[in-house]
Amino acid sequence: MRRSIGALAAAVCTASAAAQPGFTERPEVQAFIAEMTARHGFISKELEQLFERARFDPDVIRLITPKPQGERSWQAYRANFLNDRRIQAGTRFWSRNAKKLAQAESRFGVPADVIVAIIGIETEFGRNTGTFRVVDSLTTLAFDYPMRADFFRSQLEEFLLFAREDGRNVFGLKGSYAGAMGIPQFMPGSYRRFAVDFDGDGSRDLLGSEADAIGSVANFLKEHGWARGEPIAFPASVEGDAYRAFVNSGVKPRYRADALRDAGVTFSSEPAPDTQCVLVELESPDAASEHWVGVHNFYVLTRYNRSTFYAIAVLELAGEIRAARGKR
Repeated sequence: MRRSIGALAAAVCTASAAAQPGFTERPEVQAFIAEMTARHGFISKELEQLFERARFDPDVIRLITPKPQGERSWQAYRANFLNDRRIQAGTRFWSRNAKKLAQAESRFGVPADVIVAIIGIETEFGRNTGTFRVVDSLTTLAFDYPMRADFFRSQLEEFLLFAREDGRNVFGLKGSYAGAMGIPQFMPGSYRRFAVDFDGDGSRDLLGSEADAIGSVANFLKEHGWARGEPIAFPASVEGDAYRAFVNSGVKPRYRADALRDAGVTFSSEPAPDTQCVLVELESPDAASEHWVGVHNFYVLTRYNRSTFYAIAVLELAGEIRAARGKR
């Protein structure tokens, strides 16, 4: 049985006849359409019309391409998120959502300040949820970004399923250049798997409900292994050259704390000698590097965003918002 995409079907039927050629004729797109019709019962004609309207966006490719290592700046990245405007907005967000944040912390074990910081970094508390048409971003990345094509094809699949399930107009949904949506910037697969109805209105609305965004961020972290009451990372200092064998070896904690200490790493705290750790170096072209030692919850934060910059920015912004709230 073939299933219509509902709101999508109406949208594609009103497409302008003067629309520019789209992705439809490409063999890899035709193969994707065939998979979607066979696996999920989509109507192939509707998907062909959809991809005729979808547009390649060069800005998506430009923005998602990683900067060369020497051009990345922790100081610039940090300043973008740890500033008075975002900190004060965070205290206001916390105040108006204090009850839901407390409920999320109790239910999922994720501290309120971490939830607030993630939403602050992602969209400045819903102020900027993205201006890119999600269908264009995901189609561009699925078929014209070979580095991660498999991942983005899977997210395009999830997006079409999400739109059908929620009765959404595919062409009306906007988000980030990578296809993330809503107040917490969930990718479509995360939206379908981890979004929760936290305001009790019967829907999982990450586009408009702050409560649903709060519960969904907490649920995402819990489902990825967040350890209640455990730390995230510790500031560190380094001496000599032995530590270089351990630095920037990914994001997963894999070295014992005592091995790092033996290599000249000094922690700001004292985890047990057998605690699994990762040593992170945050580099800036015009400033000395900062070093941090991440533990299990640091790794969990990188499931939200793979960047080490991101995980430490969440930790620091959480602390700043918590401190500012305590002064009120």
